[in-house]
Amino acid sequence: MSDGTPADLFFDAAIGLLQRVREEEAGAITAAGALLADTVTAGGRLFAFGAGHSSLAAQDVVYRAGGLALMNLLAVPGVVGVDVTPATLGSALERVDGLASAVLDTSPVRAGDALVIISLSGRNALPVEMALNARALGVKVIGVTSVAYAAQTRSRHTSGTFLKDHCDIVLDSKIAVGDAELTLDTIPAPFAPASTVVTSALMQAVVATAAATLADRGIEPPLLRSGNVDGGHDWNARVMEEYGDRIFYRR
Repeated sequence: MSDGTPADLFFDAAIGLLQRVREEEAGAITAAGALLADTVTAGGRLFAFGAGHSSLAAQDVVYRAGGLALMNLLAVPGVVGVDVTPATLGSALERVDGLASAVLDTSPVRAGDALVIISLSGRNALPVEMALNARALGVKVIGVTSVAYAAQTRSRHTSGTFLKDHCDIVLDSKIAVGDAELTLDTIPAPFAPASTVVTSALMQAVVATAAATLADRGIEPPLLRSGNVDGGHDWNARVMEEYGDRIFYRR
């Protein structure tokens, strides 16, 4: 590791990654935002899914001030962040064949909806099957993943494929295999993961693009406001009443 404090070096690494995705994924971000806008315009619903720490970026766009009210979390019990004990159970569940099918079969997801699937490695059974089964239902799928894993690791799904192979649009987070940006001679393992920073930024960029795209079409985007701003609760109540049939986190 070169000169600079670990904090400085981490910020440099994160900023570098953000700059890369800004430049290299601009077309995909625009396309993903347009897909969400198309779905909203056509009366479809929006869902986001992620397992383990990838769930953090999915949760970040659900019921969020400044975000689209129609974005719903597709939750899989046991894999939403570290919501189970032991936390290692979540990692094991990501590798269970058939779990994605069971979740989709009991979810409100249907043809005409859009689903964002976030998986850093994109190699486990759960995100791969989620994408496969969702597309079979007629759902448009946006994948947020690190494409590097497909070149440097082996799939854990029986098909031998990765999440990126089953998406309508792929957003590459550019995160290196292992998700650790820093090394020190005095520390035996690489450290300081940046995937949450980058993936959350990608998600917010896509949602911002979707909102602006709707506005360009003359459609008021169904955005939420902060409840800590005067009038925010009344604003949100109006939006939720208008779009209540497409919002599932209130039920």
